[in-house]
Amino acid sequence: MSPTLPDPAPLRRVGIVAKIGSPDGPAVAAELGRWLTERGATVVFEQETANAIGHADGTPRAELGQCELDLAIVAGGDGTLLSMARIAAPQEIPLLGVNLGSLGFLTELQHGELFEGLAEVFAGRYSVEQRQTLRVRLVRPGHPDEEYALLNDVVITKSALARMIRIELEIDGAQVAVYTSDGLIVSTPTGSTAYNLSAGGPILDPRMGAYVITPICPHTMTYRPLVVPADVRLKVALLTDDEEAYLTLDGQIGFPLSSRDKIHVDNHPHPLRLIRVAGRGFFEVLHRKLRWGER
Repeated sequence: MSPTLPDPAPLRRVGIVAKIGSPDGPAVAAELGRWLTERGATVVFEQETANAIGHADGTPRAELGQCELDLAIVAGGDGTLLSMARIAAPQEIPLLGVNLGSLGFLTELQHGELFEGLAEVFAGRYSVEQRQTLRVRLVRPGHPDEEYALLNDVVITKSALARMIRIELEIDGAQVAVYTSDGLIVSTPTGSTAYNLSAGGPILDPRMGAYVITPICPHTMTYRPLVVPADVRLKVALLTDDEEAYLTLDGQIGFPLSSRDKIHVDNHPHPLRLIRVAGRGFFEVLHRKLRWGER
């Protein structure tokens, strides 16, 4: 999905989420709060972030989507941004990621670039890159259906001591395969550089729309990763009823699975909106993260 021009509306309400476990997280959050307030913005601190810097008026992370934010700044790493993406995407809140560690795939600015880059954003000199998100519906007998907006992936895996599991995949109602494997990954192009990459799946340009479907250690070597269009509908079912299996969403939410559970996946109507201002392209980041070309 190609970058779009920013909205002309001024950035009046800005949310701040920081990784509290990072040595720099609380200090950066406090600096950001002062900088934004001096420029007339209303600052909404996420609750844990507020607690870490001594503010008493923080908002629970799950409620930030209802705060009518014009922008949310996430200071931490890709994992911190990923957790906020599930809240921001359905509410169309643009995210600006600030990396407090090594160069990330999702975060836009390094710590030393923060205020120079933020000044560019407030001046309107930025673009908004849209990233495909997954709409995942978990259907379990005896439980209400649960729906999630995910940026990276859906993963079904066997438990540590279980034998291989059998997983059925349907695309648009047609059976594609019954995998006997250690698991299955369904990822977005953004998520293609996460677990999918470790499992031998391809890297996709995150600006495109598609699904990558990658079996984990399949028993039959003819099963290879698939890349399918983003407008199809997937259904994944666990067929094995005597082995333990687990469902993980974006690597951060998890549920045990039984053979009666179904996972429905399609394209979420609201992509994630990422602020781009630093001028680094995906392939530059890929080259540096994976150290391509180095001896």
